[in-house]
Amino acid sequence: MADGKPSFTVDEALVAMGFGKFQLYVLAYAGMGWIGEAMEMMLLSFVGPAVQSLWNLSSRQESFITSVVFAGMLIGAYSWGIVSDKHGRRKGFIITAVVTFVAGFLSSFSPSYTWLIILRCLVGLGLGGGPVLASWYLEFIPAPSRGTWMVVFSAFWTVGTIFEASLAWLVMPRLGWRWLLAFSSIPSSLLLLFYRWTSESPRYLILQGRKAEALSILEKIARMNGTQLPPGDLSSELDTELEENKNLPTEKTLLLKPGEVGEAVLVSKTVLPADKEAGFSLLALLSPTLINRTLLLWVVFFGNAFAYYGVVLLTTELTSSHNRCYPTEKKLLNSNDVNYRDVFIASFAEVPGLLLSAAMVDRLGRKVSMASMLFTCCFFLLPLLSHQSPFITTALLFGGRICISAAFTVVYIYAPEIYPTAVRTTGVGVASSVGRIGGVLCPLVAVGLVHGCHQTIAVLLFEIVILVSGICVCLFPFETSGRDLTDSISASKESPSASV
Repeated sequence: MADGKPSFTVDEALVAMGFGKFQLYVLAYAGMGWIGEAMEMMLLSFVGPAVQSLWNLSSRQESFITSVVFAGMLIGAYSWGIVSDKHGRRKGFIITAVVTFVAGFLSSFSPSYTWLIILRCLVGLGLGGGPVLASWYLEFIPAPSRGTWMVVFSAFWTVGTIFEASLAWLVMPRLGWRWLLAFSSIPSSLLLLFYRWTSESPRYLILQGRKAEALSILEKIARMNGTQLPPGDLSSELDTELEENKNLPTEKTLLLKPGEVGEAVLVSKTVLPADKEAGFSLLALLSPTLINRTLLLWVVFFGNAFAYYGVVLLTTELTSSHNRCYPTEKKLLNSNDVNYRDVFIASFAEVPGLLLSAAMVDRLGRKVSMASMLFTCCFFLLPLLSHQSPFITTALLFGGRICISAAFTVVYIYAPEIYPTAVRTTGVGVASSVGRIGGVLCPLVAVGLVHGCHQTIAVLLFEIVILVSGICVCLFPFETSGRDLTDSISASKESPSASV
């Protein structure tokens, strides 16, 4: 409340309006993008082996098909995060949708290995914008139910992985890998089709000083949800900071004459927004306020990505009929359909993983949920240090995937919550980029070492990375469950305030 007039923030408005029809539309749109990213990532398990036999590729060349996608995502996640923090969430995710769809569709016509590598790298560049959609969706959710609805959003990834595994099982034996690539680009095209009906994040608008536009969107949400905004004027954290600091003496105000106090307030108004500009560089994430959470988040993203995609690839590699390390079992696996069946079965592990994360994320908190799932994943992978039968291997990888998918779901909820709006998509984007490094290295371990009959070393590396990630989760500075999001870096010096 300023000067006796009632006011409300974006957080208070969202809580008052609740989760309704508007948020469901946002969920459907962002979820379609999440389905598309999951499908583009899952198809890597099928395209690599298919083109290896077609073009007589080495195992290193096969793994490079996966690695270039992650390399593109590494660049894209950082780049699109900066674009969306500077020019808006909508511009950020529409550019990524265009790049993903065009490159994904054209890759189905690749005449050679080189062209496939180039186009899949561009697909990765577009897929790097995934965190922009996640942050955009997050900024419309009321704080009390944020954890639950972010888990629902993550369910679209699960839908995408199961759908892609089903599609591969149907398409690959009959039509081949080119048709699989073409069909998998369809979800990205739907983002282009429905783009005109999306709204910009009111948090982003108010941070840019576009309060009238932010209020207009909040009024639209209230109309669609059949509710009303709180009484008073829309305010921001910046308004609160200015109100609290305008009477505080500074070096500048001490040098001013009594008649120039108004000018001092004007100076303070030009200084505070610089905090926002700093958010568009990597240095802002490494500032004293944010460096601790940033470095820990980088390790956790690296570990989760390395482990998640490792488990996906190991499901194919360890149960493959082309496994040369255990020739005695070759006769038992006389059909290439076994690969599709095992990956299809393993993809359903995402469902209990999703249910687990939904049950824990708000009750136990983000940190306990992530740490417990990572440590349990280590337990499931431990027996794979030695060779197991195909059934036991599939069962263990199923359990490991339950845990790592649950942990990955929660980290994608926690990451946007620990950053202020000024650097939210940049922070999550850079963390996601670091995760992509894990994705780039993962095929070299899961494919390269397993093909070289070094299964024990491969699994041991996964165990170490997951264990270190779990320890870093325990070191995160604060829990975010049920807390309001912050808008500026200066407001993030303390842990976010609880929602009331």
